[in-house]
Amino acid sequence: MALNDRKRYLRVCVAAGATLFLSACAVLIFYDAFYMGGTLQNFFAKLFSILAPVLYGFAMAYLLSPVVNFIERLLKRCDKGGGAARRKLRMSDGLLRAVSILLTWAFVLLLIYLLMVMLIPQLVESVKMLIANAENYYNQIYEWVDGFLKQDSEASVGAKETFDRYYDSAVTALKEQVLPWAQSLLANLTGGIWSGIWSVVSFFYNLIIGVIVSVYMLAMKEKSAARCCKMLYGIFKEESAAWIIRATRKVDAVFSGFVRGKLLDSLIIGVLCLIGCSILGVPYTPLVSVIVGVTNVIPFFGPFLGAIPSAFLILLVSPLKCLYFVIFIILLQQLDGNVIGPKIIGGATGISSFWVVVAILIGGGFGSVLGMFLGVPVCACLQMLVKHIIDGRLRKRNMPVEAYEYVRRRGEREPLPDSKEN
Repeated sequence: MALNDRKRYLRVCVAAGATLFLSACAVLIFYDAFYMGGTLQNFFAKLFSILAPVLYGFAMAYLLSPVVNFIERLLKRCDKGGGAARRKLRMSDGLLRAVSILLTWAFVLLLIYLLMVMLIPQLVESVKMLIANAENYYNQIYEWVDGFLKQDSEASVGAKETFDRYYDSAVTALKEQVLPWAQSLLANLTGGIWSGIWSVVSFFYNLIIGVIVSVYMLAMKEKSAARCCKMLYGIFKEESAAWIIRATRKVDAVFSGFVRGKLLDSLIIGVLCLIGCSILGVPYTPLVSVIVGVTNVIPFFGPFLGAIPSAFLILLVSPLKCLYFVIFIILLQQLDGNVIGPKIIGGATGISSFWVVVAILIGGGFGSVLGMFLGVPVCACLQMLVKHIIDGRLRKRNMPVEAYEYVRRRGEREPLPDSKEN
């Protein structure tokens, strides 16, 4: 056998062995993930808990990177000009970056301090008032329900029949399920308290380490990006590496435009809700504003998730104030959807409302609230990838990439079977 044939045979054997090995690994991973005890899931959960400070630091560095860049450009603009003595005192690039990071974190800490000083005490007072009035609210709801059931309308009669039908099953469920669960909950209360305290301590520990990690990431972000690009060009072909870099930049544009924009948009909505509810004299204004601002992070469903419980809470105090609040929230959401949101987020995702709903449902099913928040940009990135692949294949065939070109494409070339004359 010739030397070239021997090398070709060896490469084929190595490729076949690698393919079999990877296929066997894929089958084992699939079997473990769906039919066994989830060893792979436990491994990734353990890995996530270990790397939690690094992930927190990466998230903070990613969110604060535009602020650092803005402050650095501002410092460079202020540092230009002047005579020879001024040029000698100019800051180096490393010092500029260090000062920018320091000013960024000083601004973030100042914002957190103002939030705690201004909002947290009012929020605590709102929660205390809610707990103090809980019994009155219960009695009021009981009177509403009792008055409704005493009416002779068809709705009340239907509600009575439904209540009588499910009363026995409700009592059985209370005795056999709710009470044993409550007893076990009380038995494990001490251990749960210590576990909760340890979780809070671990979270703040990881958060502090994450802040330190974010400082290092912000200081060396250009160098890290250059090393990643070098690694891509070293592993893949030049065209493939360039395609991966372009795709990564597009994904970054989608994520940065949506994630940072949505967080800023939710902060603005929360502040506007606080101001508007204070003017209208709505009860529990700080608590309601926090609920509306936080739930506004979730696209599409967020305004409803925040407004419905807030409106019910206000209804227990004053039905008229509840009406004012509902009207104000509708106007605020119209302002957000038509003015504030498009100005901040723009067309960052570029996907239709239908796919936004699908992405939120799938993301919420897999990742709860965080999945609902990240489902939209992930769906946008997948849609962008599919569109790029399809458009590339169509261009290779010298075919148009516009969708409307294919609506009647077959009909123009040849008649459909049912359109032929008999």
